[in-house]
Amino acid sequence: MKQVICVKWGTAYGADYVNRLYGMLRRHITGDFRLVCLTDNKDGIRPEVDAYDLPELGCEWPKKSMGKWRKLVMWGSDLGPTTGLSGPVLFIDLDSVIVDNIDGYFTHGAPDDVVLARNWAKPMQKLGQTSVFRFPVGKYPHILAQFRADPQGVADRHGFEQHFVTASVPGGIKFWPHLWTRHFRLHCLPPFPLRYFKSAKLPNGAKIVTFPGGPNPSDVLVGRWTQQEPAHESPWDHFRKTFDKGMKNRWKHLTRYVRPTPWLAEYWTE
Repeated sequence: MKQVICVKWGTAYGADYVNRLYGMLRRHITGDFRLVCLTDNKDGIRPEVDAYDLPELGCEWPKKSMGKWRKLVMWGSDLGPTTGLSGPVLFIDLDSVIVDNIDGYFTHGAPDDVVLARNWAKPMQKLGQTSVFRFPVGKYPHILAQFRADPQGVADRHGFEQHFVTASVPGGIKFWPHLWTRHFRLHCLPPFPLRYFKSAKLPNGAKIVTFPGGPNPSDVLVGRWTQQEPAHESPWDHFRKTFDKGMKNRWKHLTRYVRPTPWLAEYWTE
């Protein structure tokens, strides 16, 4: 039985994201699998998904920190008894898009390895990125324990949850083969200004496309960077707004343009 886990809290992602993840797994995994969702709201999640209450972080949230620290609850010793999970489990962020068979994610390396995507934004630093990672349930509870002992100190030293995990795994983390897990902004989206004229491509060899730091798949699908923008604004209209009175960050607005991405409609479905 292949085991997959996801985490949903707050209002950024609805139950439809969990349901899409299940649908993508069903199409791209050979044989039986189980999807566990840790969440603060089970409403609308399809019955095939095993939904459990998201454990509390167990400490004060670090102030002025951008890290997704709530994900650290998966390293706790009580995850297995609570969910029935054991051995290696694959975590996938809800804003990921599965585009090919992912059986290899369950067999790559050794069962006790912690295998992460490479942080492509900082490739020379050998940092992990936790949009898609595999870990042995309950084997490294010290990660959560160390965070709970000094959450602000950990956040100040590492900045992000994934950097803390990278530094905390005994013997070091492993990485997926570099073509498997692709970063949408860095590997799919054409560089500025070509993105004004060309849609994002699906890289050869990709199995999962991740969207860390945005934009989200739901917005990219219709050709916008955020929900506050109109769907598929023309390149000229977007460019012209760069110089509107009151535009706070003109360069950010200018570069954050994406055309509709048709291949997402094929893969990002229930």
